[in-house]
Parts: sequence; C-alpha cells; structure tokens
Amino acid sequence: MSSRTVQEIERAIGALTPQELEELYAWLDQQLAPPIDTRVQSDLAAGRLDKAIQRALEDEKNGRVQPL
Repeated sequence: MSSRTVQEIERAIGALTPQELEELYAWLDQQLAPPIDTRVQSDLAAGRLDKAIQRALEDEKNGRVQPL
C-alpha cells in the first residue's frame, strides 16, 4: 500500500462521524479478532487451558496475584 493510499485512508477516517467511527471499530474488531477467538475457543473446548486456568484460580485464592 502506498503512502498516498494510507494518507487518503487517514483523511477519510478523520472525516467520519462518531457513529461511523463506532461502525468502523466494530468492523475492524470482526476482521481482526476471530482468528484469536477461534483458537482460544478451540483450546478451551479441547481442555488445553484447564491446567492454566486452575493454576490461576489457585494463585488468586492463595493471594499470589497482584492487580495490574
């Protein structure tokens, strides 16, 4: 993508209304999120995260976590 195209996109985004920006964010979220979500859902369904989740819950219960 050329820098000219990027500049055109930036200008177009800058001209969007708040509602249009929300629609753009929602669209981008749909475009970018599914591969990660799909992988996490698959790992959860297969039980590959069970031990990590249990360990995290135990750490929280025993006070071995700090707030971010």
